[in-house]
Amino acid sequence: MNDLVSIIMPSYNTAPYISETIQSVLNQTYQNWELIVVDDCSTDNTDQVVAYIKDERIKYLKNEKNSGAAISRNRALRESKGRWIAFLDSDDLWMPEKLEKQIAFMESNGYFFSYTNYEEMDMDGNSTGVKVTGPKKITKTGMFNYCWPGCLTVMYDAEKIGLIQIEDIKKNNDYAIWLKVCKRVDCYLLDEYLGKYRRGRAGSVSTHSIKTMIGWHYKLFREAEKQGAVRSLVNTGRNLVFGFYKKRKYIQR
Repeated sequence: MNDLVSIIMPSYNTAPYISETIQSVLNQTYQNWELIVVDDCSTDNTDQVVAYIKDERIKYLKNEKNSGAAISRNRALRESKGRWIAFLDSDDLWMPEKLEKQIAFMESNGYFFSYTNYEEMDMDGNSTGVKVTGPKKITKTGMFNYCWPGCLTVMYDAEKIGLIQIEDIKKNNDYAIWLKVCKRVDCYLLDEYLGKYRRGRAGSVSTHSIKTMIGWHYKLFREAEKQGAVRSLVNTGRNLVFGFYKKRKYIQR
């Protein structure tokens, strides 16, 4: 259990949070990692905040122009050198044993794709009391039903999966990655709360209306998955149904 982990972190105007987020990576009990931060032309002082953190395992890249999270994630994935690929947005947090426990879980079971439970916090980092889990196993069909994993919890084996690149869609680009990976291997739940998701920050998915998110889902299936209009509508409908199901079965308040 000594393989390199590549941590994919897009950033845009998260100067108030990114230092704490990176600290949660520095605090990991599993220390063989590289953190690839791709900044999407932030207009705040993200540059200075990250520059203050001195660790040779952190690679800080900047896009030439504001391009969106899909392009930023694609770039980070191309730069990655690790066997394990993990994802952490620049305002979320990991528990100290997240990497160690997840790699052990995958290696001991022969899994190539996994996710964990997570808790929600507000913009100031205070617990909201909301806890989110999901199905024990997600097949390709199950992943098309709904985006069960929280982005900050996902890990996959790049030696098995290979390089993933997605279409330039502005939202749901993490879901686009999971759909590609789940076509190759199933995804399994490590049933522990190993991350904290910051809810309510301006521009995050959690701040938008259902109507807006329906449009994003349709674009995901139509543009990223190259599906026809009817099939894209059907899959968008499936997402709505299973979204309500998730709220009832997998979210504790």
